[in-house]
Amino acid sequence: MKNLFFLCIICILCFDGNAQSEVVSGIITDSHGPLPGANILVEGTSNGTQTDFDGNFIIKATRGDVLVVSYIGYKTRAIEIKDPSIFLKIELEEDSTSLDEVVVVGYSVKKRRSVTAAISYVSSNQFQNNYKINVAQLVQGKAAGIQITNKANLSKKQKLLLEEYEKTENNVDILYIVDGKPIAQANNAIIEGIHPHDIVKKHIYKPTRAKQVFGISGKMGCVLIETKQGDFRVEDDESYAKINENKFEQTILSPLSTFSIDVDKASYSNIRRMINNGQAIKSGAVKIEEMVNYFDYQYQNPTGKHPFGIHTEVVNTPWNKTTKLVKIGIQGKTYEKNQLPPSNLTFLIDVSGSMGDQNKLPLLKSAFKLLVNQLRPQDKVSIVVYAGASGVVLEPTSGVDKRKILEALDNLEAGGSTAGGAGIKLAYKLAANNFIKNGNNRVILATDGDFNVGASSDSAMEDLIIKKRNSGIFLSVLGFGMGNYKDSKLETLADKGNGNHAYIDTMQEARKIFGKEMGGTLHAIAKDVKIQVEFNPALIKSYRLIGYENRMLEAEDFTDDTKDAGELGSGHSVTALYEVIPVGIENDFTADNIPLKYSDLNVEDNYSDELLTVKFRYKKPKGNSSIEIVHIQENREGEISSDLSFAASVALFGMHLRESCYTNQSTMKDILQLAENGKGMDQNGYRAEFINLVKTYYNSL
Repeated sequence: MKNLFFLCIICILCFDGNAQSEVVSGIITDSHGPLPGANILVEGTSNGTQTDFDGNFIIKATRGDVLVVSYIGYKTRAIEIKDPSIFLKIELEEDSTSLDEVVVVGYSVKKRRSVTAAISYVSSNQFQNNYKINVAQLVQGKAAGIQITNKANLSKKQKLLLEEYEKTENNVDILYIVDGKPIAQANNAIIEGIHPHDIVKKHIYKPTRAKQVFGISGKMGCVLIETKQGDFRVEDDESYAKINENKFEQTILSPLSTFSIDVDKASYSNIRRMINNGQAIKSGAVKIEEMVNYFDYQYQNPTGKHPFGIHTEVVNTPWNKTTKLVKIGIQGKTYEKNQLPPSNLTFLIDVSGSMGDQNKLPLLKSAFKLLVNQLRPQDKVSIVVYAGASGVVLEPTSGVDKRKILEALDNLEAGGSTAGGAGIKLAYKLAANNFIKNGNNRVILATDGDFNVGASSDSAMEDLIIKKRNSGIFLSVLGFGMGNYKDSKLETLADKGNGNHAYIDTMQEARKIFGKEMGGTLHAIAKDVKIQVEFNPALIKSYRLIGYENRMLEAEDFTDDTKDAGELGSGHSVTALYEVIPVGIENDFTADNIPLKYSDLNVEDNYSDELLTVKFRYKKPKGNSSIEIVHIQENREGEISSDLSFAASVALFGMHLRESCYTNQSTMKDILQLAENGKGMDQNGYRAEFINLVKTYYNSL
């Protein structure tokens, strides 16, 4: 496919009347095959380029020009251009005269004589003599995967064609190992910015040898760097949206609390990864609602005309004697597998260099296999991959042909940069071409969230995703790995795409998402789901919603059918917790009610027993108009249930991680007591895992 694309470009260039005889193309090889990253220079000029991954090149040259072809570890060749229209095939010969220097190979030491063709050596003297340039500039012309094409003399049309070619074919990421530590390829720009004076030694591996020594991560070549300090570190480049914790609202002034539902669960598994790895917890990573909703609760399956049931519970707040804790639970109807519509699933898989780690692409492939094993004959799967370019690796295939799908997954390898925008466009195009009317049409994006090449601005991708969701193609997002995880970006994409966002850190988590929750994750039973709670000002002085900070809506948004909101799938449940302050109770968190001259604060007697009203609005997956359900909670409280005890424990733990001002001097002991009281049957062991996680966190402090 790459060769075909390359030849198409050559053909187009040939139709440019001004340059018909000025563009030379060819391929550089050695005795084993193509040489990516070989240097081609027009003798006596600064006009140069490099071969792509398949050894191909194009360069502006005229009859009589001499092309100087070089590659580290090979003899330089000079080729005179006799006919620019002829496709050149140039084979380089290995240079056996290299010096017998000691170099680092992987994490061991060998004589350079045995690996000459695989390694180039740059001494500290070269760095000192080139103090004005950075690492990337020094590597140019010495390592595969770094482009140095000079376009100064090309026509406008040629420049555009060449830029497109480079964008799709030549953008590959090499592996950096600095002071013995592999660097995530998302941080390559940081490494390339190291000042030459800080570098002692540098060794460059060509791709073939790098892959042998370092595995898939070194597929595009490897650069080993030794710094003067010897302990170079890259701060992690994970990104999270800022969270401003919900405060207490005075019911008199704001009786309505409105928010979009959230069934995402990424925050809990992500935090679990951080704790187990001994990392500091980023405050933006703590989304309490996602932590609470990670766990199942014993809500009854709805039996009425609506595919949802509303459940409420009011108890004394376990961590504050002056407040009450309100739980609102929404349970979606569970449909059997044979009741679900056929699925048109397009896997969009990031195979860029940053996905080479064991907890990224290898885990992703294993996770997707769990999903494939559950496909029915009426379901079909396509696979699109993206790195330096995007492409289709599996055309739509029936779920009955599982072997073919699994083989396509097995063949995936990581390498290159991340053209996320191009990948999403291609995935949506494929999904649209194979659209199933009244079916489940969905793109499933799996990535570490690093979109660093191509038309990948957040706004551009969001606009595309919104357009496609309105056509009936939804988007679910799965996050993998660490170091460059872009939580905020992935969550936004899933929200705009009427889909779910999950983070998979272990195979256990993969089994939970794809093995146990496939129906709910992939099959929506409602969209634009909103909740509005009206508190009775005669009974509730103030309230605060625990979590859902990035899901808050204006009161008027509740009845606005143009306002996007969350999606709910088969068997999904949503749990929300409110901490409320009863009227007449003194509390440090709120001031006395502000007297209002023109507001009638009297509540009719027939409402005096109602604590709050829950309104629930949703659209059918193919509908445009909302349907409303109303549930009234009377002014009564009971003993705390095991489910609420556990949910309160998770929420309180999240508040501690955030260093919330509302924890009221509660301790780890309080968190664990609530969790133990709420552990229940714990059929899958998730609640027991949480208890151990809390202990691990506090033991590490």
